[in-house]
Amino acid sequence: MPKIPVKVVKWEDVAQWSTDLAEKIRDKYSPDVIIAVARGGLVPSRLVADVLGITDVLSIKVEHWVVTASHTPEAKIKYPFKVDLSGKRVIIIDDITDTGDSLILAEKYVRENFNPLDIKTATMQHIKPSSKYVPDFYAFEVTDWAWFMYPWNYWEDEINLVRKILAEKGKMELSQLEKEFRESYGIEPPIPLSKILDEMRRRKII
Repeated sequence: MPKIPVKVVKWEDVAQWSTDLAEKIRDKYSPDVIIAVARGGLVPSRLVADVLGITDVLSIKVEHWVVTASHTPEAKIKYPFKVDLSGKRVIIIDDITDTGDSLILAEKYVRENFNPLDIKTATMQHIKPSSKYVPDFYAFEVTDWAWFMYPWNYWEDEINLVRKILAEKGKMELSQLEKEFRESYGIEPPIPLSKILDEMRRRKII
């Protein structure tokens, strides 16, 4: 069994899940404004907006997961601001509810600072065992926890996952690193690890 179960998400998965999510929203709710939780909710929000024909898409930055498969003690709003959404029905969209902290904070912040008529929340995926919050809408439920590596996060996630291996095992040849990566995470890296190492050197991580 991998030390950290990782699942690689492809662009076509994101497109399908976002479309499925939009259709579930459309059946029961008519939002005027979409608020994307940056960063993970940016792409799903834009796709849902396209399906539903919504042109007003805003974003708030919630920091919670700062390193792959680890997190800060609590979520926080970065770059706070206020907007008057009086009379507007709002839906807040993120990629996934893992702990649920990001959506809990986002909903509270929007309610207190944006003055909307109504608020709903939505994610592509909902991890039932680990999340303390259930969004109003989600495309599908995840019953076994895993770290989902989204296509907009391949580089960041792979760099962080490689760092975990190097911190534990020390310096090694590329072939050994590739073997350790497969055994530790149960996946083939979507970006070759040779490129990841080059980027880590460029950023002076190694």
